[in-house]
Amino acid sequence: MIKLEDFVSETLRQVLNGVVKAQEHASELGGEVNPSTARFRTDQGMQLYDKHDGSLIERVDFDVAVTTTEGTETKGGIGVFVGPLGLGSQGQSNATNQSTSNIKFTVPVKFPTHTSENA
Repeated sequence: MIKLEDFVSETLRQVLNGVVKAQEHASELGGEVNPSTARFRTDQGMQLYDKHDGSLIERVDFDVAVTTTEGTETKGGIGVFVGPLGLGSQGQSNATNQSTSNIKFTVPVKFPTHTSENA
């Protein structure tokens, strides 16, 4: 069975790695992931906005189910299941112990904007 501290450490490491990869991609497209210029507007119901240009920053919510499996014939594995997709290691076993945890987090994203020369 995986220790809680290892689970938390690995989960946060993978979330951070995912955010960094998304930042690199967003930068190429003119967007930002977790922008440092994000501020709250309390007059707009705690809406996030960019303090430099006033553009909206959206919150992208994630609710991920993580399943761990241990069995008598396998060393076990960890899988992340999102909708019909499954990522991770799975093995066959006669006797298994399986547990599922949900991880919820939010990443603020400033989507690329379309600019028009006629605007």
